[in-house]
Amino acid sequence: MKKITLLGLFLFSGITIYAQDNKQWTLEACVDYALENNISIKQSELDSKLTDIDKSQAMMNFLPTLSANTSFSINTGANVNPSTNQFENQTFRSASGGINSGVNLFSGLENWKTLQRSKINIIASQYQLDKMRDDISIYVANAFVEILYNKEQIKVLESQNKITKENLDRTKELVDAGVLPQGDLLEIKATDATQIQQIIAAENDLFITKIGLAQLLQIADYQNFDIAEEDYGLFPDSILEEDASTIIKKAKEEVYDVKIAEANLELAEKDLELTKTSYYPTLSAYMGYSTRWSSTNLDFITGEQMGFFDQLSTFDGTSFGVQLSVPIFNGLTTRNNVKRSQVNVERSKYLLEQANLDLESKVYQAYNDAKNAKKSYEAAMQTAEARKLAFEYAQERYSVGLSNAFDFNQSAITFENAQSEVVRTKYQYIFKVKVLEFYFGIPIDQINYN
Repeated sequence: MKKITLLGLFLFSGITIYAQDNKQWTLEACVDYALENNISIKQSELDSKLTDIDKSQAMMNFLPTLSANTSFSINTGANVNPSTNQFENQTFRSASGGINSGVNLFSGLENWKTLQRSKINIIASQYQLDKMRDDISIYVANAFVEILYNKEQIKVLESQNKITKENLDRTKELVDAGVLPQGDLLEIKATDATQIQQIIAAENDLFITKIGLAQLLQIADYQNFDIAEEDYGLFPDSILEEDASTIIKKAKEEVYDVKIAEANLELAEKDLELTKTSYYPTLSAYMGYSTRWSSTNLDFITGEQMGFFDQLSTFDGTSFGVQLSVPIFNGLTTRNNVKRSQVNVERSKYLLEQANLDLESKVYQAYNDAKNAKKSYEAAMQTAEARKLAFEYAQERYSVGLSNAFDFNQSAITFENAQSEVVRTKYQYIFKVKVLEFYFGIPIDQINYN
C-alpha cells in the first residue's frame, strides 16, 4: 500500500483532542467522525453560508431604498439662512432634515440576473462541499485499509517466526546429538533474528499508519487509537460484472467533478448576461420629503420668533420624479468586459469537456486497477498455496536430515514472501474495488466482505 499522500495530509491538517477510552474504530465511524470534525469541511460549509447571504442580498435588491438625514449648524457672519434663502450677517442656528426613497425601475434586468446567478452559485458551492466530503472519505478509507494490511502482515511474520523458533529448538537438539552441523543452527538463528527485525519494522509501520489515520480524524491520542479487529475475507465483486461505460454513466450522476464544471459554466454564462446589462439605459424613480428650521425666522403676522414645529410644518416640501441614464461612451469598458466574460464562458466549456474526459479516464483506470488487483490476488493465492506445499516438503526433508539449513531457510523465506504478497494484494484489491464502487454510487464507508 502507498503511504498517505501529502495532499491528504494537507486536507486534514489540524488536531482535536479526543478521549479514546480504547474505542475500536470501524471504517464507518472513522468516515463519519472525519466528515463531522474536519476543518476543511467546516470552511466549505462557511463558504456555502456566504452563498446563502449573497442570495438574500440579491432578493433585497428588488426593494426600494429608504434613507433619512438631518443636520444642525450654528452660523456666524454673512451666511445664507436656509429658511429664508437670504444672506444674514448675524449669528443664527439652523436645522434641516428629510427622508428619501428610490427604486430601480429598469437596468437591463440586472437584479433578476443577479438573483439567478446567486441560486446557481449556491448549487456550485454545495457541489464543492460534497466533493470535499467524498475526497475525505476516500483518504480515510485508504488509511483504514492500510492499517488492516499492516495488522495482517504482522500476523504473517509472527506465524513464520513461530515456525522458525520451533525449528530452532529442533535443530539445536539435532546439533547437540551430532546429527546436524553447527552451521545449520547458526543459519536458523540468523533467520530468527531477521524475522524479529521484520516484525519490529512492521509494528513501526503499523504505528505510523495509525498516526496517519488519527491525524486525518484530527485525534491526538495516538497511543490508544486503534481500528476494529474484524475478519475481512473474500468479498463479492459484482461491480466488476458491470460494463465500464455503465460505470462512467453512473459516475457522472454520482461524482461531483462534472457537476461542478457544469455549474461553473452556468455561472460564467450568467456573468456574461450580467455584463451585457451595462449596455442598457437605467430608469429609476425617487421621492423625498424635507423640512427646515432657523432661529431667526419670524412670524409674518406677529413679527415674533416662529415656533419650532410651526417652522417644520411651514417650510417643508416633497419632491418626486424619475431619472433616466443612457450609456453613450465609457472608453469601451463595457464592450471589453463583455469580451472577457465571453472568454470565460469558452474557458468554462473547455473545463467541462476536460472534466468529462478526466472522469472517464479515472473510471477506466479504476476499472482496470480493480480487475488487475483481482487477478494479482488470485495469482498470489495460487502461488502461496504452491509455496506452502514446497515449504512443507522442505521441512520434512530437513527434519530427516536430507537437506541443509540454508535450503530450508530459502524455502521458508519464499513461503513467507508469498504469504506477504497475498496480504498485500488482498487489501490492494479491497481498496481498488471500493474506489470503483464509489464511482458507481456505493458508499465508501462500508466494507461488507464476508
